[in-house]
Amino acid sequence: MSWPITTLSIILIILSALLAASVLLHKGSGGGMSDLFGGGMSSSMGGASTAERRLDRLTVVLTGVWVLTIVALLVLYKITF
Repeated sequence: MSWPITTLSIILIILSALLAASVLLHKGSGGGMSDLFGGGMSSSMGGASTAERRLDRLTVVLTGVWVLTIVALLVLYKITF
């Protein structure tokens, strides 16, 4: 394995963990499993908070970088092997 493949693989593992954490940090929208365990007690005062919007943007950016990393790995594997 060449060093770019190894580097991108490590970056992909880190991005995967960050993406999973950012998805889990989102507030539940209700009606699902969160309501089953008492998560439906939150009040809906309307609109998303600033922190929630920033978390949404962070999740979208992480997803984009994650997809680009996978595409780059696919290209490198195609060239190498």
